[in-house]
Amino acid sequence: MDTLIFEQIVLLAAIGAIVGIVARRLRLPYMPGLVIAGIVIGFLPWQVSVPFNKDLLFDVLLPPLIFEAGLNIKWRELRRDLRVVGIFAVAGVMISALVTAALMHVAGGWVWPAAILFGVLIAATDPVSIIATFKEANVVGRIRLLVEAESLFNDSTAAVGFAVALAFATGESPGLGSAIWQLALTAAGGGIFGLLIAVIALLVIGRAEDELAELALTTLAAFGSFWAAEHFGFSGILATTAAGLVIGNRVGGKAKVERSEAVMLHFWEFAAYLANAIIFILLGIALANQNFGSSLLIVAFAIVAVLAGRALAVYPLSAIFSRSSQRVPVASQHTLFWGGLRGALALALALAVPESLPYRQEILMATFGVVAFSVFAQGTTVTLVMRNLGELPTKNSKRRGRV
Repeated sequence: MDTLIFEQIVLLAAIGAIVGIVARRLRLPYMPGLVIAGIVIGFLPWQVSVPFNKDLLFDVLLPPLIFEAGLNIKWRELRRDLRVVGIFAVAGVMISALVTAALMHVAGGWVWPAAILFGVLIAATDPVSIIATFKEANVVGRIRLLVEAESLFNDSTAAVGFAVALAFATGESPGLGSAIWQLALTAAGGGIFGLLIAVIALLVIGRAEDELAELALTTLAAFGSFWAAEHFGFSGILATTAAGLVIGNRVGGKAKVERSEAVMLHFWEFAAYLANAIIFILLGIALANQNFGSSLLIVAFAIVAVLAGRALAVYPLSAIFSRSSQRVPVASQHTLFWGGLRGALALALALAVPESLPYRQEILMATFGVVAFSVFAQGTTVTLVMRNLGELPTKNSKRRGRV
């Protein structure tokens, strides 16, 4: 990594820490505060050389966030709601993408290739934004599991859908059977990679006596599972989620002593904190460089289309479980709808749209607009909505007991 870029990343992390201190003292939302700090930096003469792209997000910043989330998911609780999460992560993304694309075509006047490409890349909820928001609000219980697990597992659907939509936009025509097979392969491959790497790490950890060596092994599991899965065309997010889930639930190794477990959890909480700070500051800088004045109508259409797509995915799919033990209460449905945040992951996919496509700029502006709305409108009010719905925990709730 270039020395200047590394220095700037360290400086952005320090700015994030300062924003965190100020936000806590003023009792303001932390995530929007980071984005505002990034917007301010974007208007300063200081030239930030840190690239806000898919490579930085996937190779460096996402693994610690996803791994830390996986560590804190209890398998017995996830297993109970795995069918609900799976339906939302697959069918929910497809429905949301189709509704959004149709509205952008009909109401926004976009050609079908552009509408479909945008609908797919914006359909999946963003784990970065959701995990950060829910952690700050100390959300616990089943609703946190549902929202976070959906955002972690819908990556495969979005990735495969994006590849299919991009092929369609560039003149290729992949078949439906091929897309379904690729989705299954991507998800299964990611899960297997994460499982294998986590089990190997736990076998070694079970024989280790050094806490620092154990942390190094969990770091290898977090980044190694992500990189290996992505290298072979599988889902890195699912791989790292699986690795965190296995290690967090102690499958394949000796149970950790209480002190060692606390050290591991604090280490990864710190790593996730730094990654969050850098991501949202860079997001703010990227927003500052956009000219929304000429694209307000497009952004408005996009926001309405995305919200409509999310609503038509959440409420009908929740009705499927209305008469079962996995019933999703109405209050939780409202939280799933309004808490379906979009963020850095959608922007990373939008930035990956080839410059040769004539409507790339419109897709970028619509994506930036939806993300800005998601951060400042949904991100700042979702806890208020949850409080009014009775979905927030008491002050004495413990984070590790959230699921």
